[in-house]
Amino acid sequence: MQEQINEKTVALSIKTAKLTAEVLQKAIRKMLNARKNKAPKQYKGKQTLKHLMKQNTGVSSMEITDANIKAFEPIAKKYGLDYSLKKVKGEEPPRYLVFFKGRDVDVMTEAFKEFASKQLNKEKKSSIRKALAAFKEKAKQMNQNREKVKNKDRGREL
Repeated sequence: MQEQINEKTVALSIKTAKLTAEVLQKAIRKMLNARKNKAPKQYKGKQTLKHLMKQNTGVSSMEITDANIKAFEPIAKKYGLDYSLKKVKGEEPPRYLVFFKGRDVDVMTEAFKEFASKQLNKEKKSSIRKALAAFKEKAKQMNQNREKVKNKDRGREL
């Protein structure tokens, strides 16, 4: 261990008129504070493929053909996944590749299961807008029937 410590060197350049011990001490303190405060940034959640690969954990991928990829993001956040999305160019319908850390394979499969089940539930549910439009149409017909009945009653009274 002693040899490792001896092999490390630091380069420091200072512009000063007169180099004193005090100036050198201040410069070294500033340099050490800058090194202490400059910790590498840890990326979490959605990130670029470059940042994901820099984490040295191995990268795996899954293919998604769904265009509604934004629905996946809250689920990935819930499971604490670090992932990267890439769209495969030149294909119709669009295809997406989701890259994630190799050690997160089990977590990723669970997240995809939840994502798929939510998508299936959305497809099974009837559209509220369609139901509302149908009810509006029924209400319109009912009002027309009422008008007809009122007009008939007025005709009898006269």
